[in-house]
Amino acid sequence: MHSRRFGRTGWQIGEIGYGMWGMGGDWKGSDDSEAERSLDRAVELGVNFFDTAFAYGNGHSESLLGALMRRHPDRRLYFATKIPPKNRQWPSIRGEELDEAFPPEYIREYTERSLDNLGTDSIDLMQFHVWEDAWAEDERWQVATQKLKDEGLVQAWGVSINRWEPWNATETLRTGLIDSVQVIYNIFDQNPEDELFPLCRELDVAVIARVPFDEGTLTGTLTRESTWPEGDWRNSYFVPENLHSSVERADALKPLVPDGMTMAEMALRFILANPAVGTIIPGMRKLKNVESNVGASDGDALPSSLLARLEGHRWEREPKSWSG
Repeated sequence: MHSRRFGRTGWQIGEIGYGMWGMGGDWKGSDDSEAERSLDRAVELGVNFFDTAFAYGNGHSESLLGALMRRHPDRRLYFATKIPPKNRQWPSIRGEELDEAFPPEYIREYTERSLDNLGTDSIDLMQFHVWEDAWAEDERWQVATQKLKDEGLVQAWGVSINRWEPWNATETLRTGLIDSVQVIYNIFDQNPEDELFPLCRELDVAVIARVPFDEGTLTGTLTRESTWPEGDWRNSYFVPENLHSSVERADALKPLVPDGMTMAEMALRFILANPAVGTIIPGMRKLKNVESNVGASDGDALPSSLLARLEGHRWEREPKSWSG
């Protein structure tokens, strides 16, 4: 596992982190015992960054992470979680006031609830689960976050940027109070390269790349007939409008996958080619996914000619009612 410096925090973080959304219940088929085996295997293979959120099962995923840390007291594991918006609105909506999502007393309340779930006295990285850049200059969140940092309850603060809106935190980053951004970045979603990544490099803000497989499309395994169990989040995301166009674009990538490589591996290596990225957090609920994903952090880069061709598969998208 290769490591990268995590922005101004100075942490040395593995290039492949661990996204824990799938362990909260929104993705069907998750089993706690299998999740624990996968988490333990990730630690064995050098993964040291784990990303969860209170909203993933109302603290269940956080509890799984806390148990992992207690099983590996000899390893320095970095953990990130997120405060859910008070109005439970994902994504946030233009015109919302800060009080609707993150009033100051609520920021403290959910920090303390996450501390309880994790069973720790300090959180490495606490993130806002949604964000509106219009809140950037509101001093109330600034004071609340700085106080929690001064008290040692939170070591660093981050924002998770709404889907397909990489511009929607730039003024917030310029306050100097945010240490990391979590943003969708993959072969299709290359927009963060335009404005966000250069600003992060300028301000020494760490980048967490999420949704590396475009919710599964970039594994190359979806078809126009793909379905999921009742209650699975993907049923609401992969409406026909999205599923059909996603499969079509994934099929167009298949001829570019190098021999001996899967499309998922190519997708991870595309992201790792960008030095602005601090770590990638694919969801990994099964041992085979842990082992294959971690294997992409071996220092072998994609050929520049292939990267140039992949850049041509950029997909310009705007948020929709189903995109969440």
